[in-house]
Amino acid sequence: MNSYGRFAEVYDVLMQDIPYEKYVEWVAMFAPSSKYPALLDVGCGTGTLSILFQQAGYKVSGIDLSDSMLAVAQQRAQEAGLAIPFYQMSMEELEGFSDIDVIVIPIDSINYLQEEHQVKETFKRIFASLRPGGQLFFDIHSIYKMNEIFLESPFTYDDGEIVYIWFTEKREAPHSVQHDITFFVLDDSTGLYERFDEQHVQRTFPVEMYEAWLKEAGFDEVFITADWENKAPCETSERIFIRAVK
Repeated sequence: MNSYGRFAEVYDVLMQDIPYEKYVEWVAMFAPSSKYPALLDVGCGTGTLSILFQQAGYKVSGIDLSDSMLAVAQQRAQEAGLAIPFYQMSMEELEGFSDIDVIVIPIDSINYLQEEHQVKETFKRIFASLRPGGQLFFDIHSIYKMNEIFLESPFTYDDGEIVYIWFTEKREAPHSVQHDITFFVLDDSTGLYERFDEQHVQRTFPVEMYEAWLKEAGFDEVFITADWENKAPCETSERIFIRAVK
């Protein structure tokens, strides 16, 4: 996954439909901060969830590959009066953490891993970083969303200050897509819009494969639900939620 660059400035606009509070509630339901205090936010982005988890009583650390995203996260944490350490690191190279109670890979971050071996290595390193009984929480785009919903692009957005046009197309690998997004961001000082472009590639795998790889990494139990509800995935589920217990 390449650096997000200017993407960090408008990331929250793209994520505005994500109910972050529900993510915290999901984790807290099975791993309350009173019993699982140490939490690592993998792919923490601009720090929105890291801050919410810290405010919910967890002792949070965060990692992300993008230095620009981490800079935003650090500034936000400081403005909120929170001491959250952030580190620049890719998830498949996770190291330096041990006896963590909870690890989250939120908001389809794991879908940026393009190859099977990257996902397996990530699960292996996460397993090694968790304490016995620790839990991993993450979500992925479903195959249906990759193969159907995303291909209904273009998607557009315009709030007067930020405008984007978002095209998605299939890639050669199964269940993989390429997002090409053109942004126009208003410069208040000039009244002009600055254009910049971002390209992001995501891939998902069948749920059964994620489950098998988790168990191969050593996890004892794997629980799978969909679409922010406590229900099993169906053919038209869009976001799959996976919880694994060491």
